Amino acid sequence: MPSIGLGVLFAKNNGEVENAILSALQNGYRKIDTASGYGNEEGVGKGIMESNIERNDIFLTTKVWNTEQGYDKTLYSFEQSLKRLQTHYIDLYMIHWPVKTKYIDTYKAIEKLYSEEQVKAIGVCNFSIQQLEDLMQQSQIIPAINQIEMHPRLSQNQLLKFSKEHNIQLEAWRPIMMGEVLKIPELVDIGKSHSKTAVQIALRWLIQRGVAAIPKSVNPKRIIENFEVYDFELTKNQMNIIEGLNQDKRLGEDLSHIE
Repeated sequence: MPSIGLGVLFAKNNGEVENAILSALQNGYRKIDTASGYGNEEGVGKGIMESNIERNDIFLTTKVWNTEQGYDKTLYSFEQSLKRLQTHYIDLYMIHWPVKTKYIDTYKAIEKLYSEEQVKAIGVCNFSIQQLEDLMQQSQIIPAINQIEMHPRLSQNQLLKFSKEHNIQLEAWRPIMMGEVLKIPELVDIGKSHSKTAVQIALRWLIQRGVAAIPKSVNPKRIIENFEVYDFELTKNQMNIIEGLNQDKRLGEDLSHIE
């Protein structure tokens, strides 16, 4: 799985999301992250088709939404996602949020899809350590991925440690804080020493932590900049400075305890 992908939350069908995907794929991206709940899988599928890049060269991720969870409903939701995305398989299929009474049955359905080779990898989003432990006790397959909110103001150190111990790959959503990293002086200063932006510093910090990221943008210039993070390396001191920025501060809504 590529370490940097394109997130498409809030990107609209009928042009916006299609153009973002074309811009990303034309500039080296090979991972696209969408979800049933985003309402733009049709546009994502169209953008991928229009790119003329082979489907097996693209790592495509989607997720089952909260109201679609439960064993049978998850299998149905998956079929609908396939149709909207115009593909016959998904590279990574995930539970979007851990709906308390349903995530076990939902995951069992996803395990079935994996056993049938309709998905190449399975995972979850926004699961806590306790929820991961509960899931692993009642399932056959350890989630390959846990996609969570992570950025310099929310470092998630305990979850990162747990995930590495159990070989679960973390992937960060909202990794650049919707552009708010540009207002953090420490990131700006570190960026100057590498001729990079604070956004690129935040993404490089994640990569060096072993965390994947899906920065969202529909602006071609920013899409390209977000991918230009492989030609430099942060020093140990710079990594420590960024670690010190943590405030356990969420920017997104926390739905991880919904019924």
